[in-house]
Formats: sequence, C-alpha cells, structure tokens
Amino acid sequence: MDKKVLEFVTYCIGKLSAHLKLSQQEVYRRLLSSGILYGYIVPSYDVLHTFSSRYLVEDLTDYMREKGVLPA
Repeated sequence: MDKKVLEFVTYCIGKLSAHLKLSQQEVYRRLLSSGILYGYIVPSYDVLHTFSSRYLVEDLTDYMREKGVLPA
C-alpha cells in the first residue's frame, strides 16, 4: 500500500470513528475483520477518494451494516 492510500485509509477510519462514536482501533478491527478494508477501501481508492467526506462516511457505514459489523 502506498503512502496516499495509507493516508486515505487513516482518514476513513478517523471519520468513521467520529461518526460512529467508536474508537479508531474498533473501527479498524471491524473494517479488517469484515474484509471491507482490503476488499473495498484499498482497491477502490481511485474512486472513493473523490467522494465528499459525508458521502464517504454514509457509503462505508451502509456497507458495514451490509457486512454485519454494525447493527442494521
């Protein structure tokens, strides 16, 4: 993973942490265990990084619900 993708992943985790009121460690654990981190965020960086922060958080939160790592 290159630096720009790593910075984006860190940004996503921080935004989700604030929105979900969970620790950054917990958000990271949920993204990793669900496969969202390496199955969606990292490979989709080119598209995802163009989204507004609000849309990005909504998109990732919805996907976390679909994957069962957040309550529906």
